[in-house]
Amino acid sequence: MSPTRERRPPSASSAEEDRASLARQRRGRRSEEERRRTRVARAKPSPRTRPNRQVEIRRRWVALLSVLTVVAAVYLLFFSSMLGVQDVAVSGSRTVPADQIRTVAAVPADKPLLRLSTDEIRDRVAAMPGIATVEVSRSWPNTVEITVTERTAIAFFDSGPGGDGVHLVDGGGVVFKTVAARPPGLPELKLPKVSADDPVTRAVTAVLGVIPEQLLKQVTTATAKTPASVEFTLASGKIVRWGTAEQTDRKAKVLAALLTQDGKVYDVAAPELPTITS
Repeated sequence: MSPTRERRPPSASSAEEDRASLARQRRGRRSEEERRRTRVARAKPSPRTRPNRQVEIRRRWVALLSVLTVVAAVYLLFFSSMLGVQDVAVSGSRTVPADQIRTVAAVPADKPLLRLSTDEIRDRVAAMPGIATVEVSRSWPNTVEITVTERTAIAFFDSGPGGDGVHLVDGGGVVFKTVAARPPGLPELKLPKVSADDPVTRAVTAVLGVIPEQLLKQVTTATAKTPASVEFTLASGKIVRWGTAEQTDRKAKVLAALLTQDGKVYDVAAPELPTITS
């Protein structure tokens, strides 16, 4: 009697090998159609990652329209006459003709407003003798506005025989206009030199610019040897030694009191120590 062999259970590694072998056999039995479908399914992107063609086209159109809008805006603002100069408005002029200001301003017609140099226009107008200040601005869509402040005469000087006439002077000592005759109501400057660059001229016109209007109406002539020695003659023939333009209010009050007394020369240059000279 032959001995009976004991059957051992298959090991774990043998079972794993059997399963792998079975899987290979099954793959081998798959049809070619199934393999193709598997490959297509693996290569096909998921719906979440698939780009939407319509959205992409819309984005491209938006980008293109944005670029075209910017180009059109630049052309309209900087190169087109649609926003170019069609009118030049002048305000503030009284004695200087507005047409003369427009001529000097030389604003080019149809030039786009944004390409205009308002500083250059301002400088040209400011160089006019009768103009004190100038402001130039753009008024959309087609207008340039020029606002001026004219010089106001505070005195005059006569160049005398052989000279070039009677000249008007403003509060800054600027000689800005020549007239045919002496203007009534303005004092005459009795100075060897009248110029905005002359300190004595500026000192005299500064005093005339700050003294009370009632007193200014009485002044017939004004003079000075130094910037601190301004004096003027009143219509009554009395002479007032005013000094500088400082302490105007106090000097005016002291002078008003002094003028009630007899005298020839009234010195208020030092208002705390006024004097009267016969």
